[in-house]
Amino acid sequence: MADEIGVLHDGHIQQWDSPYNLYHRPANRFVADFVGQGVFLPAKALNGRQLEIELGVLQGDSQGMENLEVLLRPDDVVHDDAAPTLAEVVHKAFRGAEILYTLRLASGRKVLALVPSHHNHALGEKIGIRLDVDHVVAFRPET
Repeated sequence: MADEIGVLHDGHIQQWDSPYNLYHRPANRFVADFVGQGVFLPAKALNGRQLEIELGVLQGDSQGMENLEVLLRPDDVVHDDAAPTLAEVVHKAFRGAEILYTLRLASGRKVLALVPSHHNHALGEKIGIRLDVDHVVAFRPET
């Protein structure tokens, strides 16, 4: 990695920034999709500073729009046995110290979660999850 990186698309610079900002503060949906892994969940603006998604309420700017999609990265979804929200393990990829789980929510939508590898859950098992989102990234839904 470099101190700054430029993300190009169709011959135009989409964002020129630090790797940290490209991942946590992407300028647009293309950059968000291109840099790192994540999924978009539908969000409803509750007011100017709160967004509601299937997994709870987040503090974030609704950008004056009523309906948005929030980007959830694997590090935003935390495995927590005590959490009331359960998700089904549908895929897992062992990565040494961590396992990248693909989890199906009650709605059928999927999210990703990075979990320490000593939590080796079976496919089909339901595990507790909660959100831990430091950087809310939201965009208009794709049409």
